[in-house]
Amino acid sequence: MKNKLLVIGLLLLSLSAQARRLSWDWWPTAIQDSVPAGQDTVRGYFGISAVASSGTYAPFWLVSNTHGDISTSPFSGNLTAGIYKQAVHPQRWWDYDFAVLLTGRVEYPAKGTGYFNQLYAHLRLYIFDITAGIQPLIYETQDTALSMGSMIFSGNSHPLPRITVGIDRYVPFPGCYGYFEIKGGITHAWMADNIYMKHSFLHHKFAAVRFGGRLPVNISYEFHHAAQWGGISPLFGDIGSGWEAFRNVLMAHAGGVMANDQRNAQGNHVGSQQLMLTTKGKGWEINAYWQNFFEDNFAFIGNGQNIADGLWGIGFKQTRWPFIQGFTYEFLNTTDQSGPWHDRDGLCYAGNDSYYQNSVFKNGWNYFYRSMGTPFITSPVYNTDGTIHTLNSRVRVHHFGVRGDIYGFQYRLKASYARNYGNDPTSRQVLSTNTALLLEVNKHVEQAWGMDFGIHLAADIGTQFGNSFGAQITISKKMVIGKW
Repeated sequence: MKNKLLVIGLLLLSLSAQARRLSWDWWPTAIQDSVPAGQDTVRGYFGISAVASSGTYAPFWLVSNTHGDISTSPFSGNLTAGIYKQAVHPQRWWDYDFAVLLTGRVEYPAKGTGYFNQLYAHLRLYIFDITAGIQPLIYETQDTALSMGSMIFSGNSHPLPRITVGIDRYVPFPGCYGYFEIKGGITHAWMADNIYMKHSFLHHKFAAVRFGGRLPVNISYEFHHAAQWGGISPLFGDIGSGWEAFRNVLMAHAGGVMANDQRNAQGNHVGSQQLMLTTKGKGWEINAYWQNFFEDNFAFIGNGQNIADGLWGIGFKQTRWPFIQGFTYEFLNTTDQSGPWHDRDGLCYAGNDSYYQNSVFKNGWNYFYRSMGTPFITSPVYNTDGTIHTLNSRVRVHHFGVRGDIYGFQYRLKASYARNYGNDPTSRQVLSTNTALLLEVNKHVEQAWGMDFGIHLAADIGTQFGNSFGAQITISKKMVIGKW
């Protein structure tokens, strides 16, 4: 027995020595004690933009996934100014960033508004992150510049005031030598639009794991759970905003004052899951992903009643040749929704999920009349009948995107084709279509006081929004205020 223990001990020492020789680190967090100095910089920002288009609305890809910054009106202009600091020390045990950006907007017909599109502070302590304020809530692992956006948070609406605590970026799990990584967090946000429900909240938590590390093939899985809850309803009154209600929302338990919440779960709950396969080499990366959305009980991706719904995509990124730096293709389907019947003839089928809609939170999964998830589930801002809920939740979309740099001119191309089926769960009739196109070109001109210039050309072709063509011109300037 002693000989066996001695052999095992010598084997472990040998493996440990070999791991050190290969520079294997059992917890490679990349955090170091010493970092270069003189990188922290506070910058000022000033930018103007103007949009003009021929249709009833500004084209789809001028407006969508811009954090609510571009008006749907055919003529509008923005003036943005503020200060910001980026986090620049990923290897230091602490880092921070912040931004204060205020936008004033005018649009036709005569209308003006002002808002903070960013007003936040973020602090990282070792691997843990704390964010407080108004900052976009986007959790995506695709190429966000080219993707149509995730099904829960796509950057389509104004950012919510929030507090988020967690691990924002993948970090290695201790003892796995970097081959198993995790991230996750929890958010409490305020639904400050008060369109129907007053003083309600938004809860979000997510967890993700990734296998592979330095290997050429990685596999990752993400789970997101979000819910609108609390506040005062014009129909039901105070629906519960205390700690007991929060606990029910956190665990997706039944409760509250309404019979529906007492039978199911308190609040308006949604969720998504994503599987991704990543293949990478020197200067290039290919991602294939499948994102599934659910509004009923949780079932692991690939199971459940609405398996036919989801976002499927493939993306390619590379840094060795500048002309084409990224390409993305995505397909979105939301026409199944667990079948056409929720209940019929005394039986519960749990279908007709009615994505982004809710009987209590009547404005649904929207913020300031814009979808918080994919913009292809049409936002209420386009409703012509004055209603505040989602009127088109069943869609099929093909989407392409390309980006690159041609001799200092950074460009982005996006093209999407959408077939819209409305909300009727028993109908397969196409109610409208739209082909949305975008060509965006940006150029930094050092001779013009270091300013950035951009032109965005976009078009809609189809019956959903009508045929239109539009252009957006942007001019912006970043300046150093302080450096240390």
